[in-house]
Amino acid sequence: MDKGNEHHFNRVYLVFAFLLTVVVVGYTGVILYIADMDHRILWISAVFLVLIFIVGGAWVWTLKYKITGVIRTLDDVIDSAITGQGSERVTGYTETNISSLENKLIRYIEVSTTHDAKVEAEKNKIKELISDISHQTKTPLSNIVLYSQLLDELPQLDESTRGYVLQIKSQSDKLDWLIQSLIKMSRLETGIISIHAMINPVIESITKAMSQVYARAEQNQIEISIACDQAITARHDMKWTSEALFNILENAVKYSAPGGNIHISAQANEMFTRIDISDTGIGIEESELNDIFKRFYRCKATSQYEGVGIGLFLAREIISSQGGYIMATSTVGKGSTFSVYLLRI
Repeated sequence: MDKGNEHHFNRVYLVFAFLLTVVVVGYTGVILYIADMDHRILWISAVFLVLIFIVGGAWVWTLKYKITGVIRTLDDVIDSAITGQGSERVTGYTETNISSLENKLIRYIEVSTTHDAKVEAEKNKIKELISDISHQTKTPLSNIVLYSQLLDELPQLDESTRGYVLQIKSQSDKLDWLIQSLIKMSRLETGIISIHAMINPVIESITKAMSQVYARAEQNQIEISIACDQAITARHDMKWTSEALFNILENAVKYSAPGGNIHISAQANEMFTRIDISDTGIGIEESELNDIFKRFYRCKATSQYEGVGIGLFLAREIISSQGGYIMATSTVGKGSTFSVYLLRI
């Protein structure tokens, strides 16, 4: 029996014994007072008191013994059902409530075990499928990129043909990015990817994400600034968190006009470290703020921009898998701010 429950039962027994003593002694005292302390009544009362205490004590001891026995049996039943030790049941096949409970518990554990086995088998199938897709598409895409590069180096190509070759290279890169994003998404959803969150400096994840979009931002004349103390830390996986931040930054660069700016700041709070990514882009309608993190969702205002609506979904999955969350605020025509909250403990 649990020590806390045992102490609780002991207190109950003491309270019961005290109340029983008060009632019996009080009743006996009243009888003696009414009988004017008659010796015969005195002896009868004494015998009555002794019998009451004996019966009461025996009843309390029996109750405690029975309750302790039931709890120990339940403990054995649960241990046996969880570990699956042998085929014999603790209570046998008796027509008792505990035996019925044991039967239901065993059935529940068997169903849960079967379900877990099916989920694990399904996960392994998906893992194999993802590996096959990754392997089967990698070589053809690499060949397309290689052949397009070789074609681009031919001096006899006219400008029109060279433009087509550049389009092939560009579309091949986009197709490769899409396939890799779908693979990452599937791995995250099925738990194949293991994210190891540890206390790490936030600035390193931010700079790693920024380095991946800096060239495109500079090409579009978009200024990126960072305000983050190097001492600020959070519990996160640096590789995958930088991937999530990159997806947000990529959208910020994509949807900001030339001459715009992106500001990244970090602030340590009591439980979370907050990373804000603010841009001067096209903004998001308020009615769409709850939908932008859905898989394949694209805002109405982004129809003329390239994309498939995976980046923010991946970012949310990565951050939430580490115990954090993402929020977004926006004003149409003025820009958006994505706030990433990472656990500090």
